[in-house]
Amino acid sequence: MAQQRMLKFVTVSRDMPEKRDATKRREDFDEIYAEFAAAKAAEQASRCSQCGVPYCQSHCPLHNNIPDWLRLTAEGRVKEAWELAQETNTFPEICGRICPQDRLCEGNCVIEQAGHGTVTIGAVEKYITDTAWGEGWVQPRRPAVERSESVGIIGAGPGGLAAADMLRRAGLQVTVYDRYDRAGGLMTYGIPSFKLEKDVVLRRVDQLEQAGVTLVMNCNVGEDLSFDAIRGTHDAVLIATGVYKSRDLMGPGAGATGIVKALDYLTASNRKGFGDEVEAFDSGELNAEGKRVVVIGGGDTAMDCVRTAVRQGATSVKCLYRRDRANMPGSMREVTNAEEEGVEFVWLASPKGFSGDPVEGVIVQKMRLGAPDSSGRQMPEVIEGADYVEPAELVIKALGFEPEPLPELWGVPELEVTRWGTVKADFRSHATSIPGVYACGDIQRGASLVVWAIRDGREAAEAVLDYIESAASVAAE
Repeated sequence: MAQQRMLKFVTVSRDMPEKRDATKRREDFDEIYAEFAAAKAAEQASRCSQCGVPYCQSHCPLHNNIPDWLRLTAEGRVKEAWELAQETNTFPEICGRICPQDRLCEGNCVIEQAGHGTVTIGAVEKYITDTAWGEGWVQPRRPAVERSESVGIIGAGPGGLAAADMLRRAGLQVTVYDRYDRAGGLMTYGIPSFKLEKDVVLRRVDQLEQAGVTLVMNCNVGEDLSFDAIRGTHDAVLIATGVYKSRDLMGPGAGATGIVKALDYLTASNRKGFGDEVEAFDSGELNAEGKRVVVIGGGDTAMDCVRTAVRQGATSVKCLYRRDRANMPGSMREVTNAEEEGVEFVWLASPKGFSGDPVEGVIVQKMRLGAPDSSGRQMPEVIEGADYVEPAELVIKALGFEPEPLPELWGVPELEVTRWGTVKADFRSHATSIPGVYACGDIQRGASLVVWAIRDGREAAEAVLDYIESAASVAAE
Protein backbone atom coordinates (compact mmCIF):
# COMPACT_ATOMS: atom_id res chain seq x y z
CA MET A 1 0.00 0.00 0.00
CA ALA A 2 2.80 2.37 0.89
CA GLN A 3 4.50 1.82 -2.44
CA GLN A 4 1.30 2.78 -4.32
CA ARG A 5 1.51 6.22 -2.79
CA MET A 6 4.96 6.73 -4.25
CA LEU A 7 6.50 6.75 -7.75
CA LYS A 8 4.09 9.46 -8.95
CA PHE A 9 6.74 11.51 -10.74
CA VAL A 10 5.31 10.39 -14.10
CA THR A 11 1.83 11.79 -13.43
CA VAL A 12 2.56 14.57 -10.89
CA SER A 13 4.69 17.52 -11.95
CA ARG A 14 7.34 19.12 -9.79
CA ASP A 15 5.96 22.05 -7.84
CA MET A 16 7.66 24.46 -5.42
CA PRO A 17 5.92 26.45 -2.67
CA GLU A 18 4.58 29.74 -3.97
CA LYS A 19 7.21 32.45 -4.12
CA ARG A 20 6.21 35.95 -3.07
CA ASP A 21 6.07 38.54 -5.84
CA ALA A 22 9.51 40.03 -6.41
CA THR A 23 8.22 43.61 -6.23
CA LYS A 24 6.69 42.99 -2.80
CA ARG A 25 9.58 41.01 -1.35
CA ARG A 26 11.99 43.83 -2.25
CA GLU A 27 10.26 45.88 0.43
CA ASP A 28 10.95 43.66 3.47
CA PHE A 29 13.25 41.01 4.91
CA ASP A 30 10.61 38.28 5.31
CA GLU A 31 11.29 34.81 3.90
CA ILE A 32 10.28 34.65 0.24
CA TYR A 33 8.69 31.18 0.05
CA ALA A 34 5.24 30.31 1.39
CA GLU A 35 4.63 27.07 3.28
CA PHE A 36 3.49 23.86 1.64
CA ALA A 37 0.01 22.85 2.76
CA ALA A 38 -0.26 19.29 4.05
CA ALA A 39 -1.88 17.97 0.86
CA LYS A 40 0.71 19.66 -1.36
CA ALA A 41 3.61 18.36 0.75
CA ALA A 42 2.22 14.83 0.55
CA GLU A 43 1.69 15.18 -3.19
CA GLN A 44 5.22 16.37 -3.85
CA ALA A 45 6.76 13.78 -1.51
CA SER A 46 4.87 11.06 -3.43
CA ARG A 47 6.94 11.87 -6.53
CA CYS A 48 9.97 10.14 -4.95
CA SER A 49 10.97 7.04 -6.90
CA GLN A 50 12.20 5.22 -3.75
CA CYS A 51 15.23 4.14 -5.75
CA GLY A 52 17.49 1.37 -4.49
CA VAL A 53 20.56 3.60 -4.39
CA PRO A 54 19.34 6.99 -3.13
CA TYR A 55 21.81 9.49 -4.57
CA CYS A 56 19.97 12.28 -2.74
CA GLN A 57 20.99 10.68 0.55
CA SER A 58 24.56 9.90 -0.46
CA HIS A 59 25.12 13.47 -1.68
CA CYS A 60 23.75 14.97 1.54
CA PRO A 61 26.67 15.72 3.89
CA LEU A 62 24.56 14.45 6.80
CA HIS A 63 23.30 11.40 4.85
CA ASN A 64 19.74 12.24 5.87
CA ASN A 65 17.21 9.42 5.40
CA ILE A 66 15.49 11.40 2.65
CA PRO A 67 13.54 8.64 0.81
CA ASP A 68 12.15 7.34 4.09
CA TRP A 69 10.85 10.66 5.37
CA LEU A 70 9.47 11.49 1.94
CA ARG A 71 7.49 8.23 2.02
CA LEU A 72 6.22 8.93 5.54
CA THR A 73 5.13 12.43 4.48
CA ALA A 74 3.30 11.02 1.45
CA GLU A 75 1.46 8.65 3.81
CA GLY A 76 0.49 11.51 6.13
CA ARG A 77 2.76 10.24 8.93
CA VAL A 78 4.40 13.61 9.47
CA LYS A 79 5.40 13.10 13.11
CA GLU A 80 7.28 9.92 12.18
CA ALA A 81 8.88 11.81 9.28
CA TRP A 82 10.03 14.50 11.73
CA GLU A 83 11.43 11.93 14.15
CA LEU A 84 13.43 10.38 11.33
CA ALA A 85 14.65 13.74 10.00
CA GLN A 86 16.02 14.89 13.36
CA GLU A 87 17.91 11.63 13.96
CA THR A 88 20.66 12.67 11.53
CA ASN A 89 20.34 16.46 11.56
CA THR A 90 20.59 18.78 14.56
CA PHE A 91 18.96 21.68 12.67
CA PRO A 92 16.68 20.29 9.92
CA GLU A 93 14.48 23.40 10.00
CA ILE A 94 17.54 25.48 9.12
CA CYS A 95 18.90 23.17 6.42
CA GLY A 96 15.48 23.04 4.77
CA ARG A 97 15.74 26.80 4.32
CA ILE A 98 19.37 27.51 3.43
CA CYS A 99 20.97 24.36 2.04
CA PRO A 100 21.80 24.66 -1.68
CA GLN A 101 19.63 21.65 -2.50
CA ASP A 102 20.15 22.31 -6.20
CA ARG A 103 23.82 21.38 -5.70
CA LEU A 104 23.31 18.57 -3.18
CA CYS A 105 20.29 16.30 -2.70
CA GLU A 106 17.97 17.67 -5.38
CA GLY A 107 20.80 18.09 -7.86
CA ASN A 108 21.44 14.34 -7.64
CA CYS A 109 17.84 13.13 -7.64
CA VAL A 110 17.41 10.15 -10.00
CA ILE A 111 14.15 11.39 -11.54
CA GLU A 112 15.82 14.74 -12.27
CA GLN A 113 18.40 12.84 -14.33
CA ALA A 114 15.51 11.12 -16.12
CA GLY A 115 13.98 14.46 -17.10
CA HIS A 116 10.98 14.51 -14.77
CA GLY A 117 12.11 17.33 -12.48
CA THR A 118 13.63 16.71 -9.07
CA VAL A 119 11.63 16.01 -5.94
CA THR A 120 11.32 19.25 -3.93
CA ILE A 121 13.27 17.80 -1.01
CA GLY A 122 14.16 21.08 0.70
CA ALA A 123 10.59 22.38 0.69
CA VAL A 124 9.25 19.11 2.11
CA GLU A 125 11.93 19.11 4.82
CA LYS A 126 10.92 22.66 5.74
CA TYR A 127 7.25 21.61 5.87
CA ILE A 128 8.01 18.63 8.11
CA THR A 129 10.11 20.60 10.57
CA ASP A 130 7.88 23.68 10.69
CA THR A 131 4.93 21.35 11.37
CA ALA A 132 6.93 19.73 14.19
CA TRP A 133 7.61 23.10 15.82
CA GLY A 134 4.01 24.20 15.36
CA GLU A 135 2.64 21.00 16.91
CA GLY A 136 5.03 21.15 19.88
CA TRP A 137 6.87 17.95 18.96
CA VAL A 138 10.29 19.60 19.27
CA GLN A 139 11.33 19.49 22.92
CA PRO A 140 14.64 20.11 24.74
CA ARG A 141 16.58 16.86 24.92
CA ARG A 142 18.03 16.62 28.40
CA PRO A 143 20.20 13.59 29.19
CA ALA A 144 18.85 10.62 31.10
CA VAL A 145 22.02 10.50 33.24
CA GLU A 146 24.33 13.40 34.13
CA ARG A 147 28.10 13.02 33.95
CA SER A 148 30.73 15.05 35.76
CA GLU A 149 33.06 15.59 32.79
CA SER A 150 32.84 18.86 30.91
CA VAL A 151 33.60 20.11 27.41
CA GLY A 152 34.38 23.68 26.37
CA ILE A 153 33.35 24.67 22.84
CA ILE A 154 34.76 27.83 21.29
CA GLY A 155 32.27 29.15 18.77
CA ALA A 156 28.46 29.16 18.82
CA GLY A 157 27.96 28.67 15.09
CA PRO A 158 26.34 25.59 13.48
CA GLY A 159 29.34 23.30 14.12
CA GLY A 160 29.75 24.26 17.76
CA LEU A 161 26.04 24.12 18.52
CA ALA A 162 25.60 20.76 16.76
CA ALA A 163 28.43 19.35 18.88
CA ALA A 164 26.98 20.93 22.01
CA ASP A 165 23.64 19.23 21.34
CA MET A 166 25.19 15.79 20.89
CA LEU A 167 27.51 16.08 23.92
CA ARG A 168 24.75 17.36 26.16
CA ARG A 169 22.49 14.48 25.17
CA ALA A 170 25.31 12.16 26.32
CA GLY A 171 25.20 13.77 29.76
CA LEU A 172 28.35 15.87 29.59
CA GLN A 173 28.49 19.40 31.01
CA VAL A 174 28.85 21.71 28.01
CA THR A 175 29.91 25.35 27.92
CA VAL A 176 29.99 27.30 24.65
CA TYR A 177 32.10 30.47 24.40
CA ASP A 178 31.41 33.01 21.66
CA ARG A 179 32.57 36.50 20.77
CA TYR A 180 29.11 37.77 19.84
CA ASP A 181 26.17 38.75 22.02
CA ARG A 182 23.84 36.20 20.38
CA ALA A 183 24.53 32.58 19.51
CA GLY A 184 24.23 31.18 16.00
CA GLY A 185 27.35 32.56 14.32
CA LEU A 186 26.78 33.34 10.66
CA MET A 187 23.27 31.86 10.89
CA THR A 188 22.42 34.82 13.13
CA TYR A 189 24.58 37.64 11.81
CA GLY A 190 25.70 36.58 8.33
CA ILE A 191 22.66 35.09 6.59
CA PRO A 192 19.84 37.60 5.88
CA SER A 193 16.36 37.08 7.31
CA PHE A 194 14.79 36.66 3.87
CA LYS A 195 16.63 33.32 3.72
CA LEU A 196 16.58 32.43 7.41
CA GLU A 197 14.34 34.31 9.81
CA LYS A 198 16.16 34.79 13.10
CA ASP A 199 13.51 33.35 15.40
CA VAL A 200 14.16 30.01 13.65
CA VAL A 201 17.76 30.10 14.91
CA LEU A 202 17.10 31.60 18.34
CA ARG A 203 14.35 29.15 19.28
CA ARG A 204 16.83 26.32 18.70
CA VAL A 205 19.45 28.12 20.81
CA ASP A 206 16.82 28.50 23.54
CA GLN A 207 16.17 24.76 23.42
CA LEU A 208 19.87 24.01 23.87
CA GLU A 209 19.94 26.26 26.93
CA GLN A 210 16.84 24.54 28.32
CA ALA A 211 18.65 21.23 27.82
CA GLY A 212 21.47 22.49 30.03
CA VAL A 213 24.04 23.91 27.60
CA THR A 214 25.76 26.96 29.13
CA LEU A 215 26.42 29.88 26.78
CA VAL A 216 29.12 32.43 27.61
CA MET A 217 28.56 35.31 25.21
CA ASN A 218 30.63 38.43 24.48
CA CYS A 219 33.71 36.34 25.20
CA ASN A 220 36.61 36.92 22.84
CA VAL A 221 39.07 34.10 23.47
CA GLY A 222 42.60 35.42 23.72
CA GLU A 223 41.39 38.74 25.11
CA ASP A 224 38.59 38.22 27.62
CA LEU A 225 39.58 34.65 28.46
CA SER A 226 42.72 32.72 27.58
CA PHE A 227 42.70 29.46 25.67
CA ASP A 228 44.76 27.89 28.45
CA ALA A 229 42.11 28.89 30.99
CA ILE A 230 39.44 27.13 28.92
CA ARG A 231 41.65 24.03 28.63
CA GLY A 232 42.23 24.05 32.38
CA THR A 233 38.51 24.27 33.08
CA HIS A 234 37.33 21.41 30.86
CA ASP A 235 38.19 17.78 30.18
CA ALA A 236 38.19 18.45 26.41
CA VAL A 237 37.96 21.47 24.13
CA LEU A 238 36.41 21.81 20.68
CA ILE A 239 37.45 24.69 18.40
CA ALA A 240 34.53 25.73 16.19
CA THR A 241 35.25 29.39 15.55
CA GLY A 242 34.48 29.45 11.84
CA VAL A 243 36.46 31.68 9.46
CA TYR A 244 35.80 35.40 9.69
CA LYS A 245 38.79 37.10 8.11
CA SER A 246 37.67 38.65 4.80
CA ARG A 247 39.78 38.26 1.69
CA ASP A 248 40.90 41.70 0.60
CA LEU A 249 41.07 43.63 -2.66
CA MET A 250 44.23 45.18 -4.02
CA GLY A 251 44.65 47.93 -6.57
CA PRO A 252 44.65 51.73 -6.63
CA GLY A 253 42.06 53.29 -4.34
CA ALA A 254 41.26 50.05 -2.51
CA GLY A 255 41.31 51.84 0.85
CA ALA A 256 38.73 54.48 -0.07
CA THR A 257 35.76 55.23 2.14
CA GLY A 258 32.68 53.40 0.90
CA ILE A 259 34.51 50.13 0.15
CA VAL A 260 33.32 47.72 2.86
CA LYS A 261 33.56 44.06 3.87
CA ALA A 262 30.60 41.79 3.18
CA LEU A 263 30.41 40.47 6.73
CA ASP A 264 30.44 43.95 8.25
CA TYR A 265 27.66 44.95 5.88
CA LEU A 266 25.49 41.89 6.52
CA THR A 267 26.04 41.98 10.29
CA ALA A 268 24.94 45.63 10.43
CA SER A 269 21.77 44.79 8.48
CA ASN A 270 20.94 41.81 10.69
CA ARG A 271 21.55 43.81 13.85
CA LYS A 272 19.12 46.47 12.63
CA GLY A 273 16.63 43.65 12.13
CA PHE A 274 17.02 42.82 15.84
CA GLY A 275 16.41 46.47 16.70
CA ASP A 276 19.99 47.09 17.83
CA GLU A 277 21.69 50.48 17.70
CA VAL A 278 24.16 50.29 14.80
CA GLU A 279 26.07 53.52 14.40
CA ALA A 280 27.77 52.49 11.14
CA PHE A 281 24.36 51.77 9.60
CA ASP A 282 22.67 54.91 10.89
CA SER A 283 25.54 57.06 9.60
CA GLY A 284 25.07 55.57 6.12
CA GLU A 285 28.45 53.82 6.05
CA LEU A 286 26.87 50.33 5.95
CA ASN A 287 23.52 51.30 4.46
CA ALA A 288 22.77 51.01 0.73
CA GLU A 289 19.78 53.36 0.72
CA GLY A 290 19.89 55.79 -2.21
CA LYS A 291 23.26 54.52 -3.45
CA ARG A 292 24.57 52.81 -6.54
CA VAL A 293 25.92 49.56 -5.16
CA VAL A 294 28.51 47.23 -6.67
CA VAL A 295 29.15 43.84 -5.06
CA ILE A 296 32.34 42.03 -6.03
CA GLY A 297 32.20 38.23 -5.85
CA GLY A 298 30.18 35.27 -7.09
CA GLY A 299 29.41 33.12 -4.05
CA ASP A 300 26.41 32.86 -1.76
CA THR A 301 27.70 35.73 0.41
CA ALA A 302 27.68 37.99 -2.64
CA MET A 303 24.08 36.93 -3.33
CA ASP A 304 23.15 37.79 0.27
CA CYS A 305 24.73 41.24 -0.17
CA VAL A 306 23.05 42.15 -3.45
CA ARG A 307 19.63 41.06 -2.23
CA THR A 308 20.09 42.96 1.05
CA ALA A 309 21.08 46.12 -0.86
CA VAL A 310 17.90 45.90 -2.94
CA ARG A 311 15.80 45.76 0.24
CA GLN A 312 17.63 48.71 1.76
CA GLY A 313 16.54 50.89 -1.14
CA ALA A 314 19.68 51.06 -3.30
CA THR A 315 19.34 53.09 -6.51
CA SER A 316 20.93 50.24 -8.47
CA VAL A 317 22.67 46.99 -7.56
CA LYS A 318 25.26 45.28 -9.75
CA CYS A 319 27.31 42.15 -9.12
CA LEU A 320 30.73 41.81 -10.74
CA TYR A 321 32.07 38.30 -11.27
CA ARG A 322 35.24 37.43 -13.14
CA ARG A 323 33.90 34.27 -14.74
CA ASP A 324 30.61 33.57 -16.52
CA ARG A 325 27.24 32.41 -15.24
CA ALA A 326 28.04 28.73 -15.78
CA ASN A 327 31.05 29.02 -13.48
CA MET A 328 29.27 30.90 -10.71
CA PRO A 329 30.13 29.25 -7.35
CA GLY A 330 26.92 30.44 -5.67
CA SER A 331 23.56 28.71 -5.84
CA MET A 332 21.78 29.20 -9.17
CA ARG A 333 18.53 29.43 -7.24
CA GLU A 334 19.89 32.47 -5.42
CA VAL A 335 21.11 34.04 -8.67
CA THR A 336 17.60 33.66 -10.11
CA ASN A 337 16.04 35.19 -6.99
CA ALA A 338 18.45 38.13 -7.21
CA GLU A 339 17.70 38.73 -10.88
CA GLU A 340 13.96 38.67 -10.19
CA GLU A 341 14.51 41.33 -7.53
CA GLY A 342 16.32 43.65 -9.94
CA VAL A 343 20.00 42.83 -9.49
CA GLU A 344 22.15 43.16 -12.62
CA PHE A 345 24.99 40.66 -13.07
CA VAL A 346 28.07 41.79 -14.92
CA TRP A 347 29.84 38.62 -16.03
CA LEU A 348 33.52 38.34 -16.98
CA ALA A 349 34.36 41.50 -15.06
CA SER A 350 37.06 42.07 -12.45
CA PRO A 351 38.00 45.16 -10.38
CA LYS A 352 41.31 46.78 -11.37
CA GLY A 353 41.05 49.72 -8.97
CA PHE A 354 38.73 52.39 -7.62
CA SER A 355 38.15 56.06 -8.34
CA GLY A 356 37.37 58.74 -5.78
CA ASP A 357 37.55 58.89 -2.00
CA PRO A 358 34.79 58.48 -0.90
CA VAL A 359 34.51 55.92 -3.67
CA GLU A 360 32.81 57.07 -6.86
CA GLY A 361 33.39 54.11 -9.14
CA VAL A 362 35.00 50.74 -9.78
CA ILE A 363 37.59 50.51 -12.56
CA VAL A 364 36.51 47.30 -14.27
CA GLN A 365 38.64 45.02 -16.41
CA LYS A 366 36.73 42.94 -18.96
CA MET A 367 37.74 39.28 -18.96
CA ARG A 368 37.49 36.22 -21.17
CA LEU A 369 37.85 32.57 -20.23
CA GLY A 370 41.14 31.02 -21.30
CA ALA A 371 42.73 27.60 -20.91
CA PRO A 372 41.69 25.35 -18.02
CA ASP A 373 43.82 25.29 -14.86
CA SER A 374 44.82 22.17 -12.90
CA SER A 375 41.27 21.85 -11.54
CA GLY A 376 39.77 21.89 -15.02
CA ARG A 377 38.15 25.34 -14.69
CA GLN A 378 38.87 27.87 -17.41
CA MET A 379 41.06 30.68 -16.11
CA PRO A 380 39.91 34.30 -16.59
CA GLU A 381 42.21 36.40 -18.80
CA VAL A 382 42.21 40.19 -19.09
CA ILE A 383 41.03 41.73 -22.36
CA GLU A 384 43.50 44.55 -22.85
CA GLY A 385 42.10 48.00 -23.59
CA ALA A 386 38.54 47.15 -22.52
CA ASP A 387 38.59 48.83 -19.09
CA TYR A 388 35.71 51.07 -18.02
CA VAL A 389 34.41 52.71 -14.84
CA GLU A 390 31.28 51.39 -13.11
CA PRO A 391 29.77 54.20 -10.96
CA ALA A 392 29.27 53.30 -7.31
CA GLU A 393 28.87 55.01 -3.94
CA LEU A 394 29.03 51.70 -2.03
CA VAL A 395 31.32 48.79 -2.96
CA ILE A 396 30.96 45.53 -1.05
CA LYS A 397 33.79 43.00 -1.05
CA ALA A 398 32.38 39.46 -1.03
CA LEU A 399 35.47 37.50 -1.98
CA GLY A 400 35.27 34.79 0.64
CA PHE A 401 36.74 34.23 4.08
CA GLU A 402 40.02 33.03 5.52
CA PRO A 403 40.91 31.77 9.01
CA GLU A 404 42.27 34.06 11.66
CA PRO A 405 45.77 33.15 13.00
CA LEU A 406 44.55 31.33 16.11
CA PRO A 407 47.95 30.13 17.42
CA GLU A 408 49.11 33.73 17.45
CA LEU A 409 45.88 35.26 18.76
CA TRP A 410 45.51 32.67 21.51
CA GLY A 411 49.19 32.28 22.43
CA VAL A 412 49.27 28.55 21.63
CA PRO A 413 52.09 27.96 19.11
CA GLU A 414 51.71 24.20 19.62
CA LEU A 415 48.34 24.34 17.82
CA GLU A 416 49.31 23.26 14.32
CA VAL A 417 47.71 24.85 11.28
CA THR A 418 47.73 23.99 7.59
CA ARG A 419 49.37 26.09 4.89
CA TRP A 420 45.95 27.73 4.41
CA GLY A 421 45.81 28.74 8.07
CA THR A 422 43.04 26.32 9.04
CA VAL A 423 43.49 24.26 12.20
CA LYS A 424 45.22 21.01 11.33
CA ALA A 425 42.96 18.20 12.51
CA ASP A 426 42.23 14.63 11.49
CA PHE A 427 39.18 14.57 9.22
CA ARG A 428 37.77 11.49 10.94
CA SER A 429 38.51 12.10 14.62
CA HIS A 430 38.83 15.91 14.37
CA ALA A 431 41.77 15.65 16.81
CA THR A 432 44.31 18.49 16.65
CA SER A 433 47.99 18.49 17.54
CA ILE A 434 47.10 19.17 21.21
CA PRO A 435 45.76 16.18 23.22
CA GLY A 436 42.14 16.65 24.20
CA VAL A 437 41.64 19.53 21.75
CA TYR A 438 39.46 19.03 18.66
CA ALA A 439 38.34 21.19 15.73
CA CYS A 440 35.33 21.17 13.41
CA GLY A 441 33.55 23.22 10.78
CA ASP A 442 35.05 25.99 8.68
CA ILE A 443 38.08 26.49 10.94
CA GLN A 444 39.10 22.95 9.99
CA ARG A 445 37.86 22.57 6.39
CA GLY A 446 37.84 26.20 5.22
CA ALA A 447 34.82 28.31 4.33
CA SER A 448 31.98 25.93 3.47
CA LEU A 449 28.28 25.25 3.97
CA VAL A 450 26.26 25.21 7.19
CA VAL A 451 25.32 21.57 6.55
CA TRP A 452 29.00 20.56 6.46
CA ALA A 453 29.61 22.38 9.75
CA ILE A 454 26.69 20.46 11.31
CA ARG A 455 28.14 17.17 10.09
CA ASP A 456 31.59 18.06 11.41
CA GLY A 457 30.16 19.10 14.77
CA ARG A 458 28.28 15.84 15.20
CA GLU A 459 31.34 13.79 14.20
CA ALA A 460 33.61 15.77 16.50
CA ALA A 461 31.18 15.26 19.39
CA GLU A 462 31.47 11.48 18.94
CA ALA A 463 35.27 11.73 18.98
CA VAL A 464 35.26 13.93 22.09
CA LEU A 465 32.95 11.50 23.86
CA ASP A 466 35.26 8.57 22.95
CA TYR A 467 38.25 10.53 24.29
CA ILE A 468 36.52 11.29 27.60
CA GLU A 469 35.32 7.72 28.04
CA SER A 470 38.81 6.40 27.31
CA ALA A 471 40.26 8.78 29.90
CA ALA A 472 37.64 7.68 32.41
CA SER A 473 38.48 4.01 31.78
CA VAL A 474 42.18 4.62 32.34
CA ALA A 475 41.45 6.54 35.55
CA ALA A 476 39.29 3.71 36.83
CA GLU A 477 42.01 1.07 36.40
